[in-house]
Amino acid sequence: MNPIYCISGLGADERIFSKLILPGVLLTPLQWIQPQKEERIEAYAKRMTSQLHSHPISQDPSNQRAHQPQPIFIGVSFGGMMALEMAKFYPGAKVILISSVKSREELPGWMKLAGNLRLNRLLPLKPPRWDRLETDFLGTETEEERQLVRQFSNSSDPVYLRWALGQVINWQNEWQPASLSHIHGSNDKTFPCKNIRATHIIPGGGHFMVMNRAGEVSRILESLLAPESIFFL
Repeated sequence: MNPIYCISGLGADERIFSKLILPGVLLTPLQWIQPQKEERIEAYAKRMTSQLHSHPISQDPSNQRAHQPQPIFIGVSFGGMMALEMAKFYPGAKVILISSVKSREELPGWMKLAGNLRLNRLLPLKPPRWDRLETDFLGTETEEERQLVRQFSNSSDPVYLRWALGQVINWQNEWQPASLSHIHGSNDKTFPCKNIRATHIIPGGGHFMVMNRAGEVSRILESLLAPESIFFL
């Protein structure tokens, strides 16, 4: 079976996937690494590939062994962007995005404007806590989810956070792999659904739906991860 690697959202970790129910499916979480000074997202993604087991980057994709299972990347939010960047090194990789975007075109207008004005350079190293950010913007629904978001925020390295936020608002990607699926919530406030061309829409789902709509997300993932499944967009 193709190895399945999952990448959490900005500053988060593998706990974001803890509510998913996927019998017989082994998810291998990838850990965020510390960015180097002025590092571009492409270089960062290449360094992230060192966590993939038995999947060295092919220097000549045309010579890649046809029988070698290609990785499947599941990325949530910024993790979806990183999944796409990592998939560029694996021509046969499949990508599943959850609450994410595929290109700069799908970013909300205020993010693109912030990137154009280079406002990421003005961001504080440690963003202030804002309860409405957790409930309205991120779409948390329970105190357990809000506490998890606070733990992510408190434990994230501020240098990494500033770098990652800058990558999000300045992302210029237009490339897509041949095998791509996109699960999105109709009530996502971070990446509004009106800008998204998704293969699967979860009615009422917000940005945190990988946890609070885990049952619905799990059922879609089960169908997408079935051996006979065809990925397309």
